[in-house]
Amino acid sequence: MAKLMTGRVRFSYVTVFEPKAKSENDTPKYSVSILIPKTDVAQIERVKKAIAEAIEEGKAKKFGGKVPANLRTPLRDGDLERPGDDAYAGCMFFNANTQLKPQVVDANLNRIDGLTREEFTEQFYSGCYGRATINFYAFDFRGTKGIAAGLGNLQKLADGERLAGGASAESEFGSEPLPEDDPLM
Repeated sequence: MAKLMTGRVRFSYVTVFEPKAKSENDTPKYSVSILIPKTDVAQIERVKKAIAEAIEEGKAKKFGGKVPANLRTPLRDGDLERPGDDAYAGCMFFNANTQLKPQVVDANLNRIDGLTREEFTEQFYSGCYGRATINFYAFDFRGTKGIAAGLGNLQKLADGERLAGGASAESEFGSEPLPEDDPLM
C-alpha cells in the first residue's frame, strides 16, 4: 500500500457525512472525487509515483509476479472522462472511498465532522478545496485487477464555488435589489 497526502485539491461528489451504497447489494461507503489541475504537474507526478508503488506491491502480492495487461488504475483525465463538465475540465482526477468514516478538519485542524448534517454540509461540500490522505492499493476482485484509492482523512483549506448546483439565498438575492416598479412594493 502506498500512502499519499495530497497537496491542495478540489473535492467533488462529496459523500463523507454518511456512507452510501452504489446499488442495493453494495456495501455503503464514504467517498470523494479528487480533482487536480493539470497545471499542478508536481502533484500529478506524486500521485503517479504512489500508483506505481502500489502496482509493484500488487505484482508480488496480487498479480502473480507480473503486471496484468488490462490493469485498471484510478487516475483519469477529466477532459476525456467528463467532457462538458466544467469542474473536471483541465483536471486529472481519481475517486477514493472507504467503509470507515473519515475524520474531517478545517485549516486550523479543528474537527468539523461532529456537526449536524446541515452544519457539516455548509462547511464541507463538493467544490471546496483541501487535502486528503490516500492509500493506493492493489486489488483482484472477480477477475478484475487494478489499483484502488482508499480514502483516509480530509482537511478543508478554502471555500470554492459549490458544484452541487445550488447557490445560497444570500448570494442570489443580495446582489440584486428589487425593481422600483415592483407591484408588491
